[in-house]
Amino acid sequence: MTSRLFTLALPFAAALFGGFTAAAERPKPVRVILVGDSTMASGSGYGDALCARFVPEVKCINLARGGRSTSTFRKEQRWADVEALLRDGGAFGATYVLIQFGHNDQPGKGERSTDLVTGFGPNMSRYASETKALGGVPVLVTPLARRTFRGPYLHDTLGPWAQATRVAATGQHAAFLDLHADSIAAVQAMGPQEADTLAMAPKEERRAADANGVEVVGAPKQAFDYTHVGAKGAAFFANMVEAELIAEIPSIKPYFQR
Repeated sequence: MTSRLFTLALPFAAALFGGFTAAAERPKPVRVILVGDSTMASGSGYGDALCARFVPEVKCINLARGGRSTSTFRKEQRWADVEALLRDGGAFGATYVLIQFGHNDQPGKGERSTDLVTGFGPNMSRYASETKALGGVPVLVTPLARRTFRGPYLHDTLGPWAQATRVAATGQHAAFLDLHADSIAAVQAMGPQEADTLAMAPKEERRAADANGVEVVGAPKQAFDYTHVGAKGAAFFANMVEAELIAEIPSIKPYFQR
């Protein structure tokens, strides 16, 4: 009788413990928060396309906003929103906070500008340290390259801000993605004609706007420029960030769709 009961119990035990095994192998839910400027923001950057690459169980929140610098993002209490999310992170196995600034920290941006040494670098370090203090995983990202060519060569305007981001990541022992270097290499390799197809609008729209005296420089507008990206550019750079993120944090790979 005992032997028969044992035999009958085997299928039930297999199903039970098999279920436990499958549950154990299933990744715990994680969260990704995007913090940055228009090159990451919805409608003008790659952020939403990156969020779309995660499996549905991942909660990806794009808080990047156009025109923001490391200074104004905090002044406008947008960083306070990130901190509130981090304090309420008990339901997630991890919260990764991708932080990318630089374009609006440069000189000539009015109150948004920050000093490279005494403002931008310390601001990036502070974002990383505060993320860690609240249990998050900071990921500092260098600024996306502008796709401006001088003849056949890409003109780099963001190198010092990329380097300051690297220094901040090293000092904080934070994860680091060199999107600036990788995007420069990719855009240089494709050349100006192909690079122009990554923009928000066809180049002809820029010409028409210029002819009518419409200002098209600065924050994203419905016209061609060399900074912001449309659907094609967003997909291209989101794929790049995914590859960089997996290389830097291999454990995040199961949370992507492929």
